[in-house]
Amino acid sequence: MPRSSRTGKLEFDPEIEKTARRIRKETKQLKGEASTSSESEADLALDVPTSSDSEEEVMAQNPERTIKEMTSLDLNQQPLCIEYPNLDVDFELKSGLIHLLPTFRGLAGEDPHKHLKEFHVVCSGMKSQGVTEEQIKLRAFPFSLGEKAKDWLYSLPSGSIVSWNELKKQFLENYFPASRTITIQKEISAIRQFFGESFYEYWGRFKHLVESCPHHQIPDHLLIQYFYEGLSDKKKLGGCD
Repeated sequence: MPRSSRTGKLEFDPEIEKTARRIRKETKQLKGEASTSSESEADLALDVPTSSDSEEEVMAQNPERTIKEMTSLDLNQQPLCIEYPNLDVDFELKSGLIHLLPTFRGLAGEDPHKHLKEFHVVCSGMKSQGVTEEQIKLRAFPFSLGEKAKDWLYSLPSGSIVSWNELKKQFLENYFPASRTITIQKEISAIRQFFGESFYEYWGRFKHLVESCPHHQIPDHLLIQYFYEGLSDKKKLGGCD
């Protein structure tokens, strides 16, 4: 059988059968090596663990511990936001005092200033040797809160309050924000006597509005002016019911 040479001409091969066997043998060896290489790569791929396989192995090795950790509750009690000062004497709130405390729930329409006044009246009536009134208020105030107001107190950072004044400030800032102060200031400046409303009724309504915001910061002369401007013409002329 002729075979090609580098010059491009065909040359006659006298041992054609021998050459064919050699070529078949070389081809078979090449196929065997390729097959062995593929099998080795496949084995390596099977031996490499994936992240999911590792997680499943951990779960299988210790399933009870893993599930328990995932569903366990934190039984450590979170400390209250109030950090009570140490007292030199033994002191505890009497149940009678707690029952007398007013309740502020944090609902719309509740007056936080009125609550503080009523709270002060109750606490000022309790005296204890070696314990100040502020320390009593600091311990009693949580018992005067309910519903949303108590949730608000519990949401404050632990140990963030160390005095009664600080607690009172936080309480007013939350339930009597600056926006509410501005609203009442506008209501005071724009107050008007209703039709058919007597002078004394108008005065009582004006006084209640002013007292609802102790920190309105409106000078007395302006309060008088706003009250007078809100009177009906008849009252301004000197008439009084």
